[in-house]
Amino acid sequence: MDLNLLLNREPINVDLSDSKKIIEDKRVLVTGGAGSIGSELVRQVFDLSPSLLIIFDNAESSLFHIEQELKELNPSFPIKYIIGDIKNEDRVEEVFENYRPQIIFHAAAYKHVPMMESNPIEAIKTNIGGTITLANCAIKYRTERFIMVSTDKAVNPSSIMGATKRIAEMYVKALNEDTKTKFIITRFGNVLGSVGSVIPTFLKQIESGKPIWVTHKETTRYFMTIPEASKLIIKAVTLGEGGEIFMFDMGEPVKIMDLAKSLIRLLASDTEIKISGLRPGEKIHEELLYDKEKTRETTDQRIVIANEGPIKMVDIIDPIIKLTKLRRNDNIAIVEIIKEILPEYKRPNI
Repeated sequence: MDLNLLLNREPINVDLSDSKKIIEDKRVLVTGGAGSIGSELVRQVFDLSPSLLIIFDNAESSLFHIEQELKELNPSFPIKYIIGDIKNEDRVEEVFENYRPQIIFHAAAYKHVPMMESNPIEAIKTNIGGTITLANCAIKYRTERFIMVSTDKAVNPSSIMGATKRIAEMYVKALNEDTKTKFIITRFGNVLGSVGSVIPTFLKQIESGKPIWVTHKETTRYFMTIPEASKLIIKAVTLGEGGEIFMFDMGEPVKIMDLAKSLIRLLASDTEIKISGLRPGEKIHEELLYDKEKTRETTDQRIVIANEGPIKMVDIIDPIIKLTKLRRNDNIAIVEIIKEILPEYKRPNI
């Protein structure tokens, strides 16, 4: 199915020729490289001729599938398939020591909002702790560019997932104050077709003859396809000088109810739509910016920069350390520490 039909807009076309000049003949690491976004980043980086492509993921079967796919395309292409977890500092250090990546696309994260509401300590350890480990290794091993993949759920977060991604953004942004590594952040909304997203879920419900469940009749989300998101992430390699948060033009937000109706119509189905209510941590509407007035343009009309001020590491490091040292799902302690860093954080489900 052409997912662009559901968005009612033309696909976003991105010229990656400038990105190729930077990526070609470089050692490139993709974390979460077997996931929905990560695997598409891998495919597109593969086409840009790096000297070495390092695919890092903890999902053995998914990593096997991307290995088989790329071997069919070019069995002699220099690729390292690394099973590991970004929470494992020793394993991450080993990868950096062995391969010295020059460019990093950091896509590994826990992303499922309700699931992370039930397992907050895992979101903290992976989304914050794992990012810190990778970023610190990037500085130690003189990585040139570090591109972090973030989410619109990091803006005025109402969920553990969003809050942990925002704190990771802040840490990465603060590192630019005193390093030669260019730390760059990309932020966008929902990705059509990714694992756990609405389209695969709706399709499964339709195929099983069950109703489509929509959380709220007014719920909206920003959407783009997996190839669009990946190309725009790679484009940030060219545009970023360090410290920027790039937002992608995702068009107008789409009502989930309208998306469900369009899918039913395209499939010529008579599936019923029912309302389930918002799940833990979810908003009715997402935002891409803290302040919609504070953006500046780039040379690509599809990309703008959040013009927020600098973040000083001294202002955030102590509560971040306290947060990452927690070992149990102590909801009260977690919320208290997160609020030290993000006063705007509101978690309505405790």
